[in-house]
Amino acid sequence: MLESSILQQVTEIFRNLEADYTFRISQSPLREESSQLIEFLNDFASTSPHLKVEIHEADGDTLAFTLLKNGKHTGITFRGIPNGHEFTSLLLAVLNADGKGKNLPDEGISCRIRALQGDIRLQTYVSLTCTNCPDVVQTLNVFALLNPNIRHEMVDGALFQSEVDENGVQAVPSVFADGKLIHVGRGSLSELLEKLEEVYPSCPTSEDEKPPIHRAFDLLVLGGGPAGASAAIYSARKGLKVAMLAERIGGQVKETVGIENLISVPYTTGNQLADNLRTHLTHYPIELFENRRIECADLEGKEKQVTVKGGEVFSAPAVIIATGAGWRRLNVEGEAEYIGRGVAFCPHCDGPFYAGKEVAVVGGGNSGIEAAIDLAGICKKVTVIEFMDTLKADQVLQDKARSLPNVDILTSTQTMEVKGNGEKVTALQLKNRQTEELHELPLDGVFVQIGLSANSQPFAGLEKTRIGEIVIDAHCRTNIPGVYAAGDVSSVPYKQIIIAMGEGAKAALTSFDDRVRGVV
Repeated sequence: MLESSILQQVTEIFRNLEADYTFRISQSPLREESSQLIEFLNDFASTSPHLKVEIHEADGDTLAFTLLKNGKHTGITFRGIPNGHEFTSLLLAVLNADGKGKNLPDEGISCRIRALQGDIRLQTYVSLTCTNCPDVVQTLNVFALLNPNIRHEMVDGALFQSEVDENGVQAVPSVFADGKLIHVGRGSLSELLEKLEEVYPSCPTSEDEKPPIHRAFDLLVLGGGPAGASAAIYSARKGLKVAMLAERIGGQVKETVGIENLISVPYTTGNQLADNLRTHLTHYPIELFENRRIECADLEGKEKQVTVKGGEVFSAPAVIIATGAGWRRLNVEGEAEYIGRGVAFCPHCDGPFYAGKEVAVVGGGNSGIEAAIDLAGICKKVTVIEFMDTLKADQVLQDKARSLPNVDILTSTQTMEVKGNGEKVTALQLKNRQTEELHELPLDGVFVQIGLSANSQPFAGLEKTRIGEIVIDAHCRTNIPGVYAAGDVSSVPYKQIIIAMGEGAKAALTSFDDRVRGVV
């Protein structure tokens, strides 16, 4: 089932495994996929003498396997065949269990994960074609490995459609904790950990009970995207002691499927670029603190202090803010309630749930019109809703959308409310901005594509634009000495990867120049 070239690569990856691992299969002979799962895991296990397969028959439509380490449950279960994008999740489950993975959190984050109390049962419903699902699956698998109170199960929604329908899953990944939906869509480790901390009590073990950690550096770079990576590298090359605080390396870039305008690189993907950024960062003595969400920042005075979730404190005389931007929401009644149940943000991942149905795309920029064109290929009808009087997308995209028979475009239209029946979205309430007339648009789902908003909330005292961007001068200086901003979080025009990289370098050079001149 697995190609010989893939098996050879996996054999090399597993060459240094130390523990023994068992894939314990629970399968019903009534499931036609059972033989495929057995063949898949037998092929996978053939890559190392430390891997083996056990087969147990079960009732109903069971099709699952658990990962055992030296005969003991790791807390990780896969329901389905982890092929496609989830193949990496299986690979990392073994490597992380053996202590050799690349996405294991540092001790500060591990302490918070181990502190979660209670009998925690997590399920993540995925699509094997979803590019966001593996990050969530791999993160929650790590939680299970670190905390014996946690069990995590990946569920391939395509193989358990009745269960998907029963739980009202309309977007992936959808994470359930003890049967309750707690998360939908892309999510970082810090975001998922915070959501679990809201639901379950947290009590540090005796070995984790330590006073808050305070770390001092020459420069703090806040954010791990293109701007932050550039700023950190340029600063480290000046010989400074640099720390990078980020929720994830790559930032918003990781959510970009294809990149064709990074000059000198004709084509790459968001994940590949994020990996390249990480590789470049590790060539310098930059201390990386991932999965950190900034809670507050004291930027006044000579020594700046930044506090992250969990109580860690970082200080330096200079700070470069490169925290980027996040997807904007409509902020209308019903939107938050129906996220994952008809309100979605990623047409690539969640579009297949709406095959043959009627949907709307809110936003007439490039991302909105591109989403409408993609969805038109699988949906019965797509309605584009644009607040302004004209679309903002490139003309070639507008022409393509208008040529499609199942795409309608409404301009001068404001989204007032997301309506539903308690289980899923049923309609949008819209207002014609020219006539003030209200009307309802019946539909099955809505994709929000209205751009990004700057992640500048924790930074009080900085001058910001009306939409929250940190105001900078031509040298990336803010209104507070020793504080600089770069990339999408700043007021620099044109939110592009290549511009963010240049701005990060500029902020680093300005910061160093101010240091030499005694400003910092």
